Amino acid sequence: MFVRQRPQRRSLVRSWFRERQGGSPFRRQMAEQGRHGSWEYSSDTTQAPAEVRERLGLGEPDGDRHDVMRTHYVFSSDDEGPWMLSTSWEPLALTKGTPIAFPEAGPHAGQGVTHRMAAINIQVDAWNEEVWARAATIEEAKQLGIGAGSIVMVVERSYFAGDQVVETCDMVVPADSTKLVYNGPVGDI
Repeated sequence: MFVRQRPQRRSLVRSWFRERQGGSPFRRQMAEQGRHGSWEYSSDTTQAPAEVRERLGLGEPDGDRHDVMRTHYVFSSDDEGPWMLSTSWEPLALTKGTPIAFPEAGPHAGQGVTHRMAAINIQVDAWNEEVWARAATIEEAKQLGIGAGSIVMVVERSYFAGDQVVETCDMVVPADSTKLVYNGPVGDI
């Protein structure tokens, strides 16, 4: 029998205002908490799985044709190691052949989705997030440095330009050490 030290609670702030500022929202958030944020990533083109196709509003697959850019991230802070996982999907119909096709390469590398899309004249004007909890997969637990089967929170986010979804993403954070914080301005009455 052993007693595990209670993990220090971290805040993951979700805000429309943050997403509209330049630079990396994660790096800015870490700096506000007195930490240095960094990430590792890998990007590749692939055919979107059924659930992602539905979220992006893509039609039926065209044979084996790749239709999304998938980027997997492992976000870390200098004092705590792995902090969050994220996998995003962007329709190649929007980004292929543009300077933002690869989210972490080119002149707009490391920018948030709203700024990258604006670079190709797509104005992101809304977002939606759904949050739920589940057990971590073996791979997620390994990447986050948590026990297999630990509870994680999943944030399913989608960005919209009008009715079109321009990016959808799954963020995964350990539930026992992360507090989700939502805020934003209040509109006109």
